[in-house]
Amino acid sequence: MLNPISQDGPESVASRVFKELRSAIVEMAFRPGQALSEKDVADRFGVSRQPVREAFIKLSEAGLLSIRPQRGTYVVKISARQVYDVRFVREAVEVAVVRKAALELPGSAVRALRETVNAQRKVASDERPDRFFPLDEAFHRGLALGVGCEYAWHVVEDMKAQMDRVRYLSLPEATPLSRLIDQHEAIVDAIAAHDPAGAEAAMRTHLSEILTSLPTLAERFPDLFEPEPSDLAESAA
Repeated sequence: MLNPISQDGPESVASRVFKELRSAIVEMAFRPGQALSEKDVADRFGVSRQPVREAFIKLSEAGLLSIRPQRGTYVVKISARQVYDVRFVREAVEVAVVRKAALELPGSAVRALRETVNAQRKVASDERPDRFFPLDEAFHRGLALGVGCEYAWHVVEDMKAQMDRVRYLSLPEATPLSRLIDQHEAIVDAIAAHDPAGAEAAMRTHLSEILTSLPTLAERFPDLFEPEPSDLAESAA
């Protein structure tokens, strides 16, 4: 599950440990509620405990780990309330990005997005989230970077860990990959047609997909979710 990390390269060891652990948590290799040990993680990565400690702190700040003095470190359970909040902010950012893309994105970048969508279709038949997920990230990242909104993408990337866990759980049963790919294609079509309103609408539809799957997943995997107040369930209905 965790492979030794090379000590060479421009990135710090702590940064690489953070990325690997974040992926393992998002992909449910470490389940919500599971205890993690600095020593165990350090041994698996073949690193000292210091970069693991630094990564744990960053993961705690990202809302993925709970560090309890004298009690241990645990993977945080999924909070539906946080997922709804993050989705709201992400929609605001990405709708602004896609509107800008419909007005400014060069043809070469549009072609690159279509290539990414085509690559998604090639892996869709496998119904494997681990192959689709990086291509999904590449689509949204390429859209933002294509119009010079690198900081906007970093904002989205930093805050969406809880949302990513739900998206990973939802694939492919709760949310068919073909539906997500069709939505990506609709976004690209609107951008290529220089249709800002259509691009906005397509992105809102795409980012609202999680609102459909979240209640179903919370019922199917109650042990992975934090209990939520009744008012949240009512507002989501």
